Amino acid sequence: MERKSRFSQWLRRPRSGAGGDTGTGAATAAAREELLLAAAAAGFPLAPAAHPSGYGCSCERIGCPTPGRHPVSFAWQTLATTDAEKVTKWLRGQPEANFVTATGIVHDVLDVPADAGRQALDRLTKAGVDVGPVATVAPDRMLFFTATRGTPDDEDEWWPCELDCHPETMDEHPGLRWHCRGSYVLLPPSLLPGDEGVAWLLGPERQLPDPLTLLETLTDACAQYAGERQDHEPAHPWPIGR
Repeated sequence: MERKSRFSQWLRRPRSGAGGDTGTGAATAAAREELLLAAAAAGFPLAPAAHPSGYGCSCERIGCPTPGRHPVSFAWQTLATTDAEKVTKWLRGQPEANFVTATGIVHDVLDVPADAGRQALDRLTKAGVDVGPVATVAPDRMLFFTATRGTPDDEDEWWPCELDCHPETMDEHPGLRWHCRGSYVLLPPSLLPGDEGVAWLLGPERQLPDPLTLLETLTDACAQYAGERQDHEPAHPWPIGR
């Protein structure tokens, strides 16, 4: 209860940028550390990720396609941990780093367009459905954290899904993405280029729901969102290629 209360207080704090006096910077770093350790305490495996650097990415890859959105190490699945001591060491050794959480171990993530997510969240709340942690990825995505489908010893027992999303297949899932084994999502309070970021809407202290309790509402909202976008797309005044 105490951790939940402190977490709620953090969510209500005004956010500060990278600038400001030393005291403000120290307070922001302490709050960030507290928030990420709360996620680790909730069982979310963490690993360090890149962060925005100027107009590019801290990985220094020329033309990095996902600046500030990818793990630092190719071994992120092995590195991901809930160990508070190790997470604290990363936080203090890499103070600007974003963090990812590996999915398919403790939790999965249903990743949807923000407009569809807000609509679905409203419907679920009105229906009295227990929604777990929810994060926003500015400006256009929303993450619903759920219990994982698990990793059984027998691969034939694992339930595959056409919505399964891996980092390399993100572009193939513009609607609903299901992050499970072999995938990850950025964890609040990650920063993105253009002063955007990842933030908790509903914190990690909430119980993880069964994904099937959310799936129908989320897919319906995504389908409606896709239909509305298509209706508003302007028609080409002449055939493409003219």
